[in-house]
Amino acid sequence: MTTRPSLRSGLAVAALKLVNTASRRLHLGQGTVAGGRVALRIDPHVLRRLARGRRIVLVSGTNGKTTTTALVVAALGGATTNTTGSNMSAGLVAALAADRRSFTVLEVDEAYLPIVAPLVNPEVIVLLNLSRDQLDRAAEVRVLTEKWRTVLHQTNATVVANSADPLVVYAAIAQMDSKVVWCDVGTSWTLDARACPQCTEPLDPVGSWRCDCGFAKPDADFVLGEKLLGRNSEVSLRTALPGAFNRSNAALAVVAAHQLGVSFEEAAQRVASVEGIAGRFTLRRLGGQVFRLMLAKNPAGVAALIDLVAATSHMVVSINDFIADGLDPSWLYDAPFDRLRGATVWCTGSRALDLATRLHYDDVDARVVSPSEIPSRVQSTEPIDIIANYTTFAEWLEVTTPC
Repeated sequence: MTTRPSLRSGLAVAALKLVNTASRRLHLGQGTVAGGRVALRIDPHVLRRLARGRRIVLVSGTNGKTTTTALVVAALGGATTNTTGSNMSAGLVAALAADRRSFTVLEVDEAYLPIVAPLVNPEVIVLLNLSRDQLDRAAEVRVLTEKWRTVLHQTNATVVANSADPLVVYAAIAQMDSKVVWCDVGTSWTLDARACPQCTEPLDPVGSWRCDCGFAKPDADFVLGEKLLGRNSEVSLRTALPGAFNRSNAALAVVAAHQLGVSFEEAAQRVASVEGIAGRFTLRRLGGQVFRLMLAKNPAGVAALIDLVAATSHMVVSINDFIADGLDPSWLYDAPFDRLRGATVWCTGSRALDLATRLHYDDVDARVVSPSEIPSRVQSTEPIDIIANYTTFAEWLEVTTPC
């Protein structure tokens, strides 16, 4: 006997909630992925069914997904979302099952966007950036760009795309039936777009870039400067989150919310009140010393944060090589650690020695320690910045307390 789809979906959601509750009570995890996997085994179509009747925004890119997703939620005045950052199919199923609000904003892993977008019929897709990331398990960035291009060619969504990133432009410009809102919000990383994605000839991806084959930076609908300027509008854009990259994320969030009917002014006011996201940029205390905790997991992310902290005399970089982090830490040699010359960098994590070796080659003073040693080795009246990848970020959250 074949189970009716509605009954199967109901059983899948019930099993999801049971498994996730058990996972949290037994301290086996956050209670999202395990239940989502069970639900998908019971009903492989449960994601599509849970998405019906919603106004969905998908946010994807190599860096900034969690932050931008939270900013879009704020700009909309609240929405269903995957707050834990579980951004593959199982985590998305869990988020949709937990909350039935119409407005839904989902952070989606960049490799999963081609899978998820056709299933959930998004109204808006926000595209941030594309760069190399965890190449031990992910496709080379040009392969991923082609996959984005294919799915965006087929979608009816309005695409809010960062026109400063040539790889994003190449992916989004292929659309036929949907609208692209080009937002020139800048990018701090261009090393993965040194060759034209259309013809492979050299491309200078800085400023108003153009290739002889005709591939060029599109005219922007919105430009981020001192204000966010549109063709027929402008709005002041302030952020409590530090860094130019977060201001770029906020600009994309405001434009995305406007596509769903929120005024620019209201959206901008709402994102300005967001101070911390999933522990990122929050102040934490350990042994009497205050730290500022930040996440970076690839060369582009590290480059953006180094621009933010380069003037400090002491900082911490924490690198693990677990599955969630990527097993291959060779990406450390692509990050611009030379900008930290003159600072003392305290190295922690399972790859602390590899990190210290990498810093040594750039003449950076690097010292391998455990997190608990740092407060006794450094007494600073200013917060000490921590750049940590996924699992070390979680470890720092565990060993520190909020200020």
